[in-house]
Amino acid sequence: MAVKIDRKIKGYAVVTPDDKARETAAPAPVADREAASSEAKDNVIHMHERIERPDVLIGSTYKIKSPLVEHAMYVTINDIVLNAGTEHELRRPFEVFINSKSMDHFQWIVALTRIMSAVFRKGGDVTFLVEEMKAVFDPRGGYFKAGGVYMPSLVAEIGAVVEEHMKSIGLIHDPEMSAHQKALIAEKRKQYEERAKGASAAVNGTAATTAREEDVAVTGEGTSFPPSATMCHKCSTKALVIMDGCATCLNCGYSKCG
Repeated sequence: MAVKIDRKIKGYAVVTPDDKARETAAPAPVADREAASSEAKDNVIHMHERIERPDVLIGSTYKIKSPLVEHAMYVTINDIVLNAGTEHELRRPFEVFINSKSMDHFQWIVALTRIMSAVFRKGGDVTFLVEEMKAVFDPRGGYFKAGGVYMPSLVAEIGAVVEEHMKSIGLIHDPEMSAHQKALIAEKRKQYEERAKGASAAVNGTAATTAREEDVAVTGEGTSFPPSATMCHKCSTKALVIMDGCATCLNCGYSKCG
C-alpha cells in the first residue's frame, strides 16, 4: 500500500526481526501494572473486628511472679495469622487471658483482658497499649523484678509482657544498639569488675574479702549487675554504679558525666 509523504523526512530507521521480538516481549503498560498491583493489595486481609476467630490459634504463655500477689500469674496471648503462605503474611495478637490461683484481683483482671482482646480485634496500631499500661503506677509503690528491672505496678509488668510478645512477633522493633555503644558498655563492665577484684585483693581478712566479692555477685536471672547498684532512670534497671566519681549504667551505657 502506497503512503503519501507530505512532510520533510528528518530521519528513518529500519525495523529488524529483533526489534519485533522485543516489542512482543515488552512489559505490560504502567497502567496495567498498577491495576495488577492494586488488585493484589485489595486481596490482602487486614485485621478488623469482623474477622471470625479460627478454631485453632497459636500463642505463648508468660509467667509473672510479683511480690504484690501471693501466687504467680500466667499471661496467655493468642495470635491470628493473616494472609498465611503469602508475602503479606502477618501475625497479630487476637486475644489475651490471665490465670492465677489468687482471686484477689480477679474482677479487674477479667475486665482488663476483655478490653485488651477487643482492642486487638479492632485492628490498626495496637502497640499503644504497651506504653499506656507501663505508665500505670501503684500508689503503694512498685517493685524490682528478677534482673533488677523496676516495675511501677502489676499492670505495668503485664504491659511489659505484652511488649515482649509484640517484639517476638515483629510488631515492635527495638532500636539496635550501635557497635560503639556495645563496646563502651563492655569496657565499663570490665573496668568495674577489675576494680572490684583489685579492691578485694588489697583488703586483708577473709570476712572483708568475702564482702567485696559479694559486691560483684551475679544478681537476677542471667544478669551480672552488682547488688549494690541503684536504678538507672533511663532503662529502669538496677545497674547504676559509681565509677571514677561518676554514675554509670552497666546495662544501657548511660553516664551522668556524659
